[in-house]
Amino acid sequence: MPLLSVAIVTLNEEETLARTLASVAWAEEIIVVDSGSTDRTAEIARSFGAHVIERAWPGFAAQKNFAIDQCSGAWVLSLDADEELTPELQQEIQKLLASNPPLDAYFLKRRNYFLGKWVRHGGFYPDAKLRLFKRGAAKFAERAVHETIAFDGKTGTLSSDLIHHAYPTLTAYIEHMNRYSSLGAGVLIARGRTGRRWLAFMMNVWVVPQLMFQWNYFFRLGFLDGREGLLLHLYHASYTSWKYAKAWEQARAATAPKP
Repeated sequence: MPLLSVAIVTLNEEETLARTLASVAWAEEIIVVDSGSTDRTAEIARSFGAHVIERAWPGFAAQKNFAIDQCSGAWVLSLDADEELTPELQQEIQKLLASNPPLDAYFLKRRNYFLGKWVRHGGFYPDAKLRLFKRGAAKFAERAVHETIAFDGKTGTLSSDLIHHAYPTLTAYIEHMNRYSSLGAGVLIARGRTGRRWLAFMMNVWVVPQLMFQWNYFFRLGFLDGREGLLLHLYHASYTSWKYAKAWEQARAATAPKP
């Protein structure tokens, strides 16, 4: 049985996948679940010896859980296709797994890059994510957006960094935030948080995003990340406004009288 399996889900990731796979090429098993890429994603994955499975997209958590279920290793490392392990993290994981780890799950500190710059402030570092765990010990919680791994037990945090090449261009970032705000709006509607009252609407669409920007940019020192920090926090606050505005718009359309 393999000691470590790496689970990755993909869709048109030819620009980033090779970098990710190169950083885990030492793992005994790599599982790539692809949801219909039309570029060289599958070809690149197979060139690194990955086992590629084609599966229609059911949602973030469901697809990642499916990838985890295909793993046969004693330990699973769940990665996104735009992430890579630093050499230090590679060595730390190899050393940990060779020493009978005392815990069943570990957080990895994530170093986020925005427009090619490491964002060190404003709450974006260390941005620890639970990614390394014993097979069967953890699963992604079923959420439409911002999926997280559910684990009930003691965890540790490794000292080396996972690199996240999040948004190399403003266009990619804005498109991503637009897509995620639509998913987030669906979550809000399911919870009944549609801002139908005027005060709630103003709070959600205007006041909360403004406070979020000020908190992250000024009090959490986001301004120290230069122009990139300003754009990141400005548009991240806008994402929150879009999410609530879309929930309100959809709720209004659902109750509008038919012409």
